[in-house]
Amino acid sequence: MLNAVTISPALIGKYNQPVPRYTSYPTVPFWNNDTDPQQWQQLFKQAFTVHNTANGISLYIHLPFCESLCTYCGCNKKITTNHAVEEVYISALLKEWDLYRQWMGERPQLREIHLGGGTPTFFSPVRLAGLLERILVNGNVPPDAQFSLEGHPNNTTREHLDQLYRLGFRRISYGVQDLDPRVQQVINRIQPFEKVQQATDAARAAGFTAVNFDLIYGLPLQTAASIEQTISQVLTLRPDRIAFYSYAHVPWTSRGQRLFSEEDLPGAEAKLGLYLQGKDLLTAAGYADIGMDHFALPQDELFKAKVAGKLHRNFMGYTTQHSGLLLGLGVSAISDLNNGFAQNNKSLHDYYAAVNGGRLAIQRGFLLNEEDLAFRQYIKEVACNGTTRFAPEHLTILESLSFPVLQEMAADGLLIFNREGMQLTAAGHYFIRNACSAFDLYLQRNRSVSTGHQFSKAI
Repeated sequence: MLNAVTISPALIGKYNQPVPRYTSYPTVPFWNNDTDPQQWQQLFKQAFTVHNTANGISLYIHLPFCESLCTYCGCNKKITTNHAVEEVYISALLKEWDLYRQWMGERPQLREIHLGGGTPTFFSPVRLAGLLERILVNGNVPPDAQFSLEGHPNNTTREHLDQLYRLGFRRISYGVQDLDPRVQQVINRIQPFEKVQQATDAARAAGFTAVNFDLIYGLPLQTAASIEQTISQVLTLRPDRIAFYSYAHVPWTSRGQRLFSEEDLPGAEAKLGLYLQGKDLLTAAGYADIGMDHFALPQDELFKAKVAGKLHRNFMGYTTQHSGLLLGLGVSAISDLNNGFAQNNKSLHDYYAAVNGGRLAIQRGFLLNEEDLAFRQYIKEVACNGTTRFAPEHLTILESLSFPVLQEMAADGLLIFNREGMQLTAAGHYFIRNACSAFDLYLQRNRSVSTGHQFSKAI
């Protein structure tokens, strides 16, 4: 059992290195800054023709505005209390959607929609519904479609929930993070348990069938006692899923993280201890460990997908949907055509200038070759299933770049492998990102290059 595994401090120190989270492969730092919009347009047309008929498409809409800064947050966001920005931003989103719509050729099968941020519920219920109605009117919604959003417990109203339920939304994820007042104060995320309870009850009363909580371990001032108290309170609300994320300390890209002292952060050993403590509490309460940072009740679709070997991972983390085409709309949003990625401009000024000028807002991207696609699959299988099998035609490159990493991890008892494939051990489960990195050819070919200001540490 994973609960019984003891991880030595020496092992923690050895593997607590900067490593990607592998929501994409190749990872963003290796993408190009000169993606050709015309080439991307052609690739999108081809991918849409293939995937829309087969499985439909997924749509991610980035809504970047927040009324206050949460200092731990590494997301692309814009802090403002001026709600006049809503109409301007929605207008730009719809122009971007219209650009893609003219290249589709047929009505999109909208199998998945996710609203992320920022704070999607920063937008008024009426404006949010108006945006979605303009998108849905141009598409078809399959019976098994899944629509979800991220909500803030402090500003998600019953009207938000009723409007979104009417439009087909059934899943909501609340950013809880931590319920200890001292931790909330230092990360500037003040939301009493009563607010979380009210928001959860309101979602269920509105008809939402799945509620997820995001929790974070490794935040400043967190202790074993505060983690236990937070999770104990969370368990009284019985969310269907819990994402128990490792705090990613990247102050070189997230300036808000410079507003608290690094001395208040737990060290690597203490941080892993917080995770193990939280995991034990969750599994004892009946939640299944899905992998890396997600837990779900046995009746939840994420757990069922894990058992069936159908789990998928993308920029939104673990998911049950794999449409083959993820279209990202909005500032900094990322699109995934399976054989190509593109990320929109990160600044609102540049994003508005592009879409209001009738152009794609692409800032950078990457086109995958056959080798990339194969090793992307290895990484996905390790992240989702903890195991993968090797194709004979890849053995030469595996022996050169991947096997040295796997041999070292095997010597430390973290995995077993041979020329046919590999599988994580119980201890190796806690080092999934490190195991995935063995198949990251870009990382392995550039091992002499520092990754310290590109990725957060593994623990």
